Amino acid sequence: MSIQTLYTANVTATGGREGRVVADDGKLDVALALPKALGGPGGEATNPEQLFAAGYAACFESAIRFVAREQKIAITASSVTATVGVGPRAAGGFGITAALTVSLPGLEKSVAQALADRAHQDICPYSHATRGNVDVKIEVI
Repeated sequence: MSIQTLYTANVTATGGREGRVVADDGKLDVALALPKALGGPGGEATNPEQLFAAGYAACFESAIRFVAREQKIAITASSVTATVGVGPRAAGGFGITAALTVSLPGLEKSVAQALADRAHQDICPYSHATRGNVDVKIEVI
């Protein structure tokens, strides 16, 4: 697959799930902690699943807005909530799951669903990256 790279993010992790992630431009600098559900202390720090969920939700909402602009459909409000799970795989190791809940108030559900479907199939780079690797469910509410 050929990609014309327009932007590159550089983030360094130290200390794994109980360390820190820092972007080379300093705009991201956060502590990480293993969630209690995975045997860690939890606490005030974030974790890789929250960071992935934040990126996927923001990117997917932008992809929906892109499709709406293409189709000249006005969106007055929108939100995408990403729920990302992690756990052991039957084949060994660990894997993630993702669920995206899309809210497009003021649009008929069939129109909202069509926007979400096109964003997922054709536009969102996170959807492209996860396809075939992560079980992603999309619900339009």
